[in-house]
Amino acid sequence: MKKRKIKINDIIFVVFIALLLIPQTRTPIQVALNKLKVAVWSPSISDTEDQEQVVPFEYAVQELNGIPKRIAIGQGKVTFLSYWATWCPPCIAELPGIQELYADYGDNVNFVLVTQEETEKVQRFITKKGYDLPVYIPQMQAPELLQSNSLPTNYIIDAKGAIIIKETGAADWNSAKVRTLLDELLLN
Repeated sequence: MKKRKIKINDIIFVVFIALLLIPQTRTPIQVALNKLKVAVWSPSISDTEDQEQVVPFEYAVQELNGIPKRIAIGQGKVTFLSYWATWCPPCIAELPGIQELYADYGDNVNFVLVTQEETEKVQRFITKKGYDLPVYIPQMQAPELLQSNSLPTNYIIDAKGAIIIKETGAADWNSAKVRTLLDELLLN
């Protein structure tokens, strides 16, 4: 039987697997891999005939400071709706792009970032990362069209309630394609 020589690729592979098994290094590696995806993956815009329509509603949520709020969805204002979590590597990877989009469009678009986590944990995460995002805890179940079992799941909903984008998984929300879409939706 012939002896197999150990190659550098074998060593790198074993080290990579070992790092994925260690909890302290697993999340940073997963976030980095998802950032690579975000760098090249822009959300897909639904064809007009495939766009589903949300019946306009008011989303009952709670701000991180405990103040209840109702946000109109599909009632005259474009909405960016995101379901995410602080423990979710794809969510963490796409948040910088969402932050940049919010910085430029936050006055004209409803940004609704929804998480089921404890408010203290979310607030620590947001503060540590330096984000200024409108994060909410849901106080009701969203309509079935806007429910998802996957994180992250993001929607862009026009002012009349049409779901223009539904994207599951990390994506580049600060892309030229998304910005052009928002500019068009805000003109209509």
